[in-house]
Amino acid sequence: MGGNGPAPKDPNRRQRRNKEALPQTVLRWERAEPPELPDFRIERDGDLVEFVWPERTREWWQMWIDSPQAEHFGSSDWQYLLDTALIHARLWRGDLSSAGELRLRVAAFGATPADRARLRMVFAEADGADGGSGRSGGPSARERYGATKLRSLPGGKSAAAEE
Repeated sequence: MGGNGPAPKDPNRRQRRNKEALPQTVLRWERAEPPELPDFRIERDGDLVEFVWPERTREWWQMWIDSPQAEHFGSSDWQYLLDTALIHARLWRGDLSSAGELRLRVAAFGATPADRARLRMVFAEADGADGGSGRSGGPSARERYGATKLRSLPGGKSAAAEE
């Protein structure tokens, strides 16, 4: 007699087969130097005037150059971030309509702890702080209590259960 329940699904019709739907493309890594914020002109009231980067955007740009993520940026990453700097400048000049786009763009680079967690980024200092030993630097429990024989105290749960 057979088991209860429906017959097993045909393996060819299963949705999950735990394999990649598309193969990965492996790219040659190229480290790119960050570009400077460019000098350029914009049209204002029919005249071409020199664009002045807000000081806050210059600080923001330097923060990205100095960030740990920067060592992994290629040329296309820097170009995308340069376009993002223009959005940042618009925001700091009072155009709040670009705030959502700025948030999405910087999230792609791991701007916040939540973004870095989503992108599975960790800081090397945090991983290597214990020298790879899995320790905080203090004595281990085995070192602290290894020579001491642990014993239960009277009146505990195990003593009450024995009575």
